[in-house]
Amino acid sequence: MISRRQLPKCGLLGLLPLVRRSGAETSTPGIYSRLGIRPVINCRGTHTVLGASKIWPELHEAMAEASREYVMLEELHDIVGGRLAELIGIESAMVTTGCAGAIHLGTCACLTGSDGAKVRQLPDVTGMKSEVLIQKIHRNGYDHAVRNAGVRIVEVEGLEQMRNAVNARTAMMYFLGGESGDAEWKTDPVPLQDCLALGRSAGFPVLVDAANMLPPWQNIRKLAAMKTDLICVSGGKHMRGPQCSGILAGRKDLIAAARLNSSPHPDTAGRPLKVGREEMVGLCLAAEKYARLDFAALDRQYARQAEYLAQELRKIPGIEVSYAPHDRTRKVYRVVAAWDEKALGLTYDRCEKELLDGNPRIAVLRRNRAIQFVLFMHEPGDEKIVARRMHEIFKQPDRRG
Repeated sequence: MISRRQLPKCGLLGLLPLVRRSGAETSTPGIYSRLGIRPVINCRGTHTVLGASKIWPELHEAMAEASREYVMLEELHDIVGGRLAELIGIESAMVTTGCAGAIHLGTCACLTGSDGAKVRQLPDVTGMKSEVLIQKIHRNGYDHAVRNAGVRIVEVEGLEQMRNAVNARTAMMYFLGGESGDAEWKTDPVPLQDCLALGRSAGFPVLVDAANMLPPWQNIRKLAAMKTDLICVSGGKHMRGPQCSGILAGRKDLIAAARLNSSPHPDTAGRPLKVGREEMVGLCLAAEKYARLDFAALDRQYARQAEYLAQELRKIPGIEVSYAPHDRTRKVYRVVAAWDEKALGLTYDRCEKELLDGNPRIAVLRRNRAIQFVLFMHEPGDEKIVARRMHEIFKQPDRRG
């Protein structure tokens, strides 16, 4: 293994596997091993900090092939966007840099329309509509992608307050379509149907952040059937497309405006959000496959893996095992393990550290006074490895930390 001190001397090219003249690769350690990094078993979920997901194996060669030829990017945008729109059942679509990129470009589109001068003016919104409505319950860190466009966020609670907040400066509404596992919605938001109706009557678009609405694919098609103005989807999470990809789908005029605000056009707020031809091809193929998956079968697989882990954890004396509630729009199996730290002589901090530092490494979630294991998109057998490591940790003496 190459140390950090050795790495600058040999450079990354020195880590590339040697290739014989025949084209067959020699037997070498994996790229992460050669970089001095140990991969992890991901029991946190589709978290970007862990890479979010593993792209479908068949995408690798297609994306490599896409990188070997020049194309006119606008033509590729047209073809891929058209196919994505068909799969979603909506007027138009485009590939973006993740869901956050879709949110930002969708916001820009609502501000500028097809006006080139306004496109070049952003993030200065002088003379434009400059306010975005967000229900207070929908505020989250990812709405920074809305604020990046230069707008002012207007928080509202309830339909009456929402109606009263609409004025000549209202550019759009941001609507959080799904929730994260750690979200605690103590009140119900104004339903999307009512928000869409208000938007149509008042003349502003509604943008839905649907990053946490997969699986299944049908959730996105339902948003399209409701005539949602803009839908933002992550391509690199459960869809298992390129990790840096996403989809912005919706009204034809708004998608056209979003493309004007994005790369490859210079002098735009979205120019830094460049999508390569490799990502466009990879995401299109991922969406083709994802739209046809047997999501009921996948759910049964996740349920079996979660139940196996839960049963194994219950065999450890002193551990209380339960399940965290599913999200509102999708099923995610989260096994919760809780125990008395003093009675068992093991703190949650120490357990989490031993899981992450062990072999193999296992990344888990901490929620209140418990550890959560998210069983979502795992390889068959991962749950057995996790169960074995927990048994090993709890069997060792003198674990007070």
